[in-house]
Amino acid sequence: MPKSWMKSILLIITYTVLLVLVLMNNALIFALLGRLLSACRPLFIGFAIAFVLNQPCSFFCRHYERNLGARWKKLGRPLAVLTSYLALIAVIVALFSFVLPQVGESIRLLAASLGGYISNLQTLLNEAAAYLDWESINLDLNSLYNYLRELLNGVLSGMSGAATQLMTVTGNIISMFVTLVLAIVFSIYMLAGKDKLLRHGRTLLRSYLPQRWAERVSDVIRLTAEIFSSFVSGQLIEACILGGLCALGTFFIQADYAALVGVIIGVSALIPVAGAYIGALLSAFLLVMVDPVRALVFLIFLAVLQQIEGNVIYPRVVGTSIGLPGIWVLAAVTVGGGLFDLIGVLLSVPTASVIYALVKRDVRRRLGEPAEAEPGEEKEPEK
Repeated sequence: MPKSWMKSILLIITYTVLLVLVLMNNALIFALLGRLLSACRPLFIGFAIAFVLNQPCSFFCRHYERNLGARWKKLGRPLAVLTSYLALIAVIVALFSFVLPQVGESIRLLAASLGGYISNLQTLLNEAAAYLDWESINLDLNSLYNYLRELLNGVLSGMSGAATQLMTVTGNIISMFVTLVLAIVFSIYMLAGKDKLLRHGRTLLRSYLPQRWAERVSDVIRLTAEIFSSFVSGQLIEACILGGLCALGTFFIQADYAALVGVIIGVSALIPVAGAYIGALLSAFLLVMVDPVRALVFLIFLAVLQQIEGNVIYPRVVGTSIGLPGIWVLAAVTVGGGLFDLIGVLLSVPTASVIYALVKRDVRRRLGEPAEAEPGEEKEPEK
């Protein structure tokens, strides 16, 4: 028997034995895998932080290296990492200092005016019943008022007493603090040593894979990083712009709830496809209890704003870097949400975009057609 045959048979037997062991001890293997993933949580969070800060860090690094001169050029990367973290801290401080107090004040105003809003809702229902020749619709105002008031008071007490409640769970606080510190340390190392890590990764690929496969894997990783980076940065910028414009427009409709509505629309904009409808429904529900006409005006304003955002803001902010048709965006969000809940909804669009780009590239290669410019790249002019 040739040696190559013997080697192939031994490999098949080894893989079969390993497969049987995995199937017989799948619960133990999944438990070990879960513990491993839990232990690697700081590394994953650090990678996520570094991924989000990569673009601003690269921006600051280019400017520092350009202006510091040859003598101090090596300080460009450390200063860029420091500046990126200072910018992130400034954004978080601004959020907690300016936005959250206004959101809390809007919720307090809503709780204080809840009785009048329910009376307005009762009057609206009675008028609708009279117009449609239905019997009068009676709401149990006391029960509804008490339920909504307790709900809002619970939200407010949770916001105001968050520090007190957190102090009672010392173990969880310490665990979260240690995880966050380790994640920040990992992210700093990743940002500061980005070039070295990439070089080591390419070296490992070339060492353990054939050159053909190493080039393909490197190309897929590069494409994935470009698409995810464009998606994350674009979604964050778009959410800030959309939330700010919505808060500004709501200021002229119902000034008391401008900050709250802006935050709701901005946060919901991070969710692809379904986020726009979720934010619109929640915001309209708040305004309809004040005045149904104002709620209708708000929905019209938001519809116009969504059209401007979809046709003007989104293409300029995110551009065509995602490159995924609308039908596949909807399918990706549906499947991702069904399989992995909120994480699946958030990551399904860039993941589907990567798969779409790879399949499209392979189809063009098989048909012998010229390759298109990849997401994030410009097509070279024909000579």
